[in-house]
Amino acid sequence: MGMLSQMQTPDDDLATMRAVNKNLKSALVRLRPERQNCSAIKAPELSDLRSTIRQAADCVRGISPQSVPELKNESLEYRSNLEQLKQLLPDFQVRLLAEKSRLEVAKSHVAAAAGWAGASTRTF
Repeated sequence: MGMLSQMQTPDDDLATMRAVNKNLKSALVRLRPERQNCSAIKAPELSDLRSTIRQAADCVRGISPQSVPELKNESLEYRSNLEQLKQLLPDFQVRLLAEKSRLEVAKSHVAAAAGWAGASTRTF
């Protein structure tokens, strides 16, 4: 019974691939370099994106030459979206590292200010 409930039909695969492509397109927009505020993208979103890609990979593996044309088209669009994602990720990583560095500097400034404030209250 468990095995039958996990079998996907071509319609299920088509719906999955359409949802995956929609999610990937949305992620591609949010990851664009002109979107300077990469901290607006949260870790769960990246995790969801990874899960979505894995889900689509399972569907793509099951696509046969006899699959419906719509499913083949969605898989081609998926491939295109992945290629675009591959192009955007290095820049996104650089922006994340820059944001991390900025936050570390801000944290050290806050710690220094707190130390100064603590010392100032003892002086007065």
